[in-house]
Amino acid sequence: MSLPLAGLKVLDLSRALSGPFSTMILADLGAQVIKVEPLPNGDMTRGWGPIDREGISVYYLSANRNKEGVAVNFRDPEGLALLRRLAVRSDVVIENFKVGTMESMGMAYEELVKDNPRLIMGSISGFGREGPAKGWAGFDQIAQGYAGLMSLTGMPDTGATRVGVPIGDLTAGMWLAIGVLAAVAARDRTGVGQHVDTSLLAGLMALLSVQGQRYLNLGEVPTPNGNAHPVLAPYGTFETADGPLNLAPATEAMWTRLCELLGLDDLPLDSRFLTNTKRMENSVELKRVLESRLRSGLRDEWSSLFSANGIPAGPINDLKNVFSDAQVVACGIVEQITHPVLGPLSMVGSALRFSGNSPHRSVRTHAPLLGEHTERVLGEYGLSANEISVLQRNGVLH
Repeated sequence: MSLPLAGLKVLDLSRALSGPFSTMILADLGAQVIKVEPLPNGDMTRGWGPIDREGISVYYLSANRNKEGVAVNFRDPEGLALLRRLAVRSDVVIENFKVGTMESMGMAYEELVKDNPRLIMGSISGFGREGPAKGWAGFDQIAQGYAGLMSLTGMPDTGATRVGVPIGDLTAGMWLAIGVLAAVAARDRTGVGQHVDTSLLAGLMALLSVQGQRYLNLGEVPTPNGNAHPVLAPYGTFETADGPLNLAPATEAMWTRLCELLGLDDLPLDSRFLTNTKRMENSVELKRVLESRLRSGLRDEWSSLFSANGIPAGPINDLKNVFSDAQVVACGIVEQITHPVLGPLSMVGSALRFSGNSPHRSVRTHAPLLGEHTERVLGEYGLSANEISVLQRNGVLH
């Protein structure tokens, strides 16, 4: 069975992480993604660390699998003319330049659709296409702070903390992929494409969830709550004999069962802990009582006991433990391919599984070398061998 997006041609003009992550999602799902990089150095992440033993950026590898690589001189008028030619012959164009850049390149969506009304364009900016910050560069940590996410993350005594991965870039990329897929579905009905737009700011704010609604409804401004849940107790991280354990008895039945398993049968009747509201008011004392019992056992033992009795629990793994974990291995989350320079290469695959594709394999090809597929891809777009040769001699192509 073919992949869900087989036959969809995506021209990827994006760089860094938000756009490339979005197009990688589409590529994983079977779209033909042509990654067009600017000469002379290509995507900026090729120079970002950490750098592999062969001088290849791990950052670049993480977001560009399953794509075909073309290298073009964006500053040459012939190069821009070529980009426009490719764009109007594609199904989807993805970009994450600063607001106004596509217009300055002569590739505004309104101009491109004159030649291809079915064209879909997906755009990611830092802070949106309107307003006083529309011209700001979109960098993840700046967006995390601006969107309020950092104000919710961290320990009470340390204050705001960034998320440990570039969540703003990744979230914007996921939202854009969802939007593009919706636009493709709409085009199947109407025959007309559209411009799909998101930003790091909007993508992060859309994840504020109950914390955002908490402010909008109640006027409460949440602050960092560490590893404790903002509205449920007990729920969070608790110390055992050999390290921290995540524990989430989210219902009254789970709470009562937890106390039984810990040999603390009288705790649910304690006036301090009768309801969730009471437990939140006395959460520090509740944590002390639970940890006094949890420290008598090992975290893996507690995790197994609680999980077997319907109480969500689990260890806090580092990445070494994650990638060797039996559950991770059984789910086939890590996949292997062969890289032309690095040889065998392991990657975290797509989070999606489709029943029609067995055995599942989302990682099919390596992140392209700079300009690796230029001649073949341009030939597929209708350029003759002579045209390609002339563009190469003129320094327009790599």
